[in-house]
Amino acid sequence: MVAKFDLNDDSVVVIVGTGAGGGVLANELAQKGVKVVSLEAGKRLLPEDYINDEWDAFGQLSWLDARTTSGDWRVAKDFPGLPAWIVKAVGGTSIHWAGASLRFQKHEWKAQSTYGDVEGANLLDWPIDQDEMAPWYDKAEEKLGVTRTGDRPGLPGNNNYKVLEKGAKTLGYKEVHTGNMAINSLERDDRLACQQTGFCFQGCKWGAKWSAAYTDIPQGEATGNLEVRDQSHALKIEHNDAGKVTGVLYVDQDGKQQFQKARIVCVAGNSIESPRLLLNSASTMFPDGLANSSGQVGRNYMRHTTGSVYAVFDKPVKMWRGTTMAGIVQDEAGHDPKRGFVGGYELETLSLGLPFMAAFLNPGGWGREFASALDSYENMAGMWIVGEDLPQETNRITLSETVKDQYGVAAPDVHYDDHPNDRAMRDHAFKQGMAIYDAVGATQTYPTPPYPSTHNLGTNRMSENPSDGVVNKWGQAHDIANLFVSDGSQFTTSAAENPTLTIVALAIRQADHIAREMSAGNL
Repeated sequence: MVAKFDLNDDSVVVIVGTGAGGGVLANELAQKGVKVVSLEAGKRLLPEDYINDEWDAFGQLSWLDARTTSGDWRVAKDFPGLPAWIVKAVGGTSIHWAGASLRFQKHEWKAQSTYGDVEGANLLDWPIDQDEMAPWYDKAEEKLGVTRTGDRPGLPGNNNYKVLEKGAKTLGYKEVHTGNMAINSLERDDRLACQQTGFCFQGCKWGAKWSAAYTDIPQGEATGNLEVRDQSHALKIEHNDAGKVTGVLYVDQDGKQQFQKARIVCVAGNSIESPRLLLNSASTMFPDGLANSSGQVGRNYMRHTTGSVYAVFDKPVKMWRGTTMAGIVQDEAGHDPKRGFVGGYELETLSLGLPFMAAFLNPGGWGREFASALDSYENMAGMWIVGEDLPQETNRITLSETVKDQYGVAAPDVHYDDHPNDRAMRDHAFKQGMAIYDAVGATQTYPTPPYPSTHNLGTNRMSENPSDGVVNKWGQAHDIANLFVSDGSQFTTSAAENPTLTIVALAIRQADHIAREMSAGNL
């Protein structure tokens, strides 16, 4: 029986957001007997609702509330109203993600110590390290069913992967395989194995790919300790005279304002909505926003150094067949400043359907070369670059002074300027990506600028010292003991790896900490 908690029940943990962070946290706490109310701005959608059509699925799933962009990044020019390609639904962007599940490398936990002072970068070491996170990564990989971990075999390689593999190995790359993916390679947990349909970004209709929407959320509800309120948009977190948070004001599915009291509030709305909520919760006691005595809320926004390379061959590849992200080259992921930049990057296969290819290959462009590329779509292979971008204080989420959302609340502005390190890394990755395809006879290669970001990180970062960040090593606000951040916004630095596995590992660890502290009477 699904739980139903009273608005005045101040013993509950209220979690804002139900994605990889919030959804996992809710389930983990519910399994430990903790009462949880999860507020989700979007609707509840399940595999039977997902649409195998790129544009229709984009309209069904995407977060399309009012947002503005600024800065010199390409997205601000090409997609000014869509800085992020994320999901507004129960399960959050875990519906849309490709499934790549990679652990951080040892040095990435200590970027400041490893890279030294980099001009213009606001580098900081995480207050945790590889050894501390190893058991939590084990739990996360088991939860997600990550291939090539435990006894789980890898997924098969589709044509897009085979082209990448042959080119990469021709260049001498060694760490080339079909990836550590949170996609069932065998039936598992009453979910099918991957059927290689190719619509991973549109929601997995088979349930083979892990998503909080149809794993952790229903598992948590089955305990009787979790109530999920969909179409419930958080407006403000309230606090008492002692500075402790007391609950969340939100708009329910009928458009009415409600206030849910809470013992603890956990913010897991992603790196744009989470700082926005804290900033919009300013009061006379917290004039700059909640948890913001450091002035760091909203700052240090990271979205990974990204870009794509597509190539045309003289024979069909049909890259859209099979998993969207079908394989990886990891040789460039290490730290080797001889290349002209700090940090590293991964090269991962990525196929886009024809509608998205038309939108993203050369946004706003038209002409002979563009038409020729689309004409050659069947013969095309593609890869995505994902690398560590550096935190900068000026890359940040602020509240718009002119644009409001549908509830009359200030919309977020997403400001991002590329750091010279990001540009050097992207140029190197474009060169290597094109070389991979040239090595197997590409007739044309197309380095493609970044799309709207799916990896949104930082903005409420973890720090040892309260003056350097927003939360401590547990994701607990330095300023407010019963306020937590539970999503990618707590990332101190971005690392080169896709972030979801780390978000999940941190959520499992945070649930353990919260439950323990509640039992001890400290929260």
